[in-house]
Amino acid sequence: MHLAYPAVLAVLLFSVGVYGVLARRNVILVLMSVELMLNAVNLNLVAFDVWLRDSLHAGQALTLFTITIAAAEIGLGLAIVLLLFRARGTADVDRATELGDPAETAEEAPTGAEALKGQAAA
Repeated sequence: MHLAYPAVLAVLLFSVGVYGVLARRNVILVLMSVELMLNAVNLNLVAFDVWLRDSLHAGQALTLFTITIAAAEIGLGLAIVLLLFRARGTADVDRATELGDPAETAEEAPTGAEALKGQAAA
């Protein structure tokens, strides 16, 4: 097997993933693009492991770690997206710039000692 075939496929997958991260506004599509980039890396790891005929199969072991990390990343990412959607009503990346409650504005939000007094009273 030639190494060029999986390498070119991995480059194409990674390029599509980078385009998806940079061009998309929906958080779900951005997460899918990140997964596509991780799968391109996994393809390279396995292809080079087969090409080098490594007796320890280090490329395949690293691929298992990458898959595990990707699964955890998707779980946390989807939890954050669900919380964002519940709070804002949209999964748009551009609208997720502020961390606070969308109903509060800078003028209405208590600051400093006022916020601490309000928390102690509640």
